[in-house]
Amino acid sequence: MKPPVTIPLAYHPSFSDAEMLQRAELFYQQMNQRRTVRHFSNRPVDQAVIEAAIRSAGTSPSGANLQPWHFVAISNRDIKRTIRLAAEEEEREFYAHRAPPEWLAALEPLGTDSNKPFLEDAPWLIACMVQPYGFKEDGSQLKHYYAVESTGIAVGMLITCLHQAGLATLTHTPSPMKFLNAILNRPAFERPFLLLVVGHPVLDAQVPDIHRKSLNQIATILK
Repeated sequence: MKPPVTIPLAYHPSFSDAEMLQRAELFYQQMNQRRTVRHFSNRPVDQAVIEAAIRSAGTSPSGANLQPWHFVAISNRDIKRTIRLAAEEEEREFYAHRAPPEWLAALEPLGTDSNKPFLEDAPWLIACMVQPYGFKEDGSQLKHYYAVESTGIAVGMLITCLHQAGLATLTHTPSPMKFLNAILNRPAFERPFLLLVVGHPVLDAQVPDIHRKSLNQIATILK
């Protein structure tokens, strides 16, 4: 086996413990303001902002650095309308026939239903696709290891970057989502991971009164 080709680590700042804590706390305070929004204004968002956020997502770690993702950014009104109609059809079926009572009860405090106007109202939709495999230069298949996990990390970085840019987001996962392949002309080997709604909230936007778990509830520190 050939040794890997390496280059010097380009960025490795050295902060004191106090500086690290300050930066970590500041970032937490910024991210703690992030909320899922369901009421978007039609205020435009420059395409360059969306592209920069997707580039940030593309820096995410992935299994064997195979980068098993593809992002389709949509601002076209007709395509957004088509996506909304297809998503609402699946959602009506889900809420009426497929969703277990426990899931409907969990969703009730959030006020969600099969009506999804935000899919048209927001200036951008980003279809996040996962690629379970790719192709080598000779056309043969190349398995992507940890494709779902890697794509999930990349989407998290995408959401974080958009929030830092001052934009609101909503993660939408109609089930099933295969209609996105047809509408967006994506290859059959790609699978929709989620549909990210992106834009500015309306001025009087309201969000559910929810609370996040405490550190003690989400972490165990072993020393």
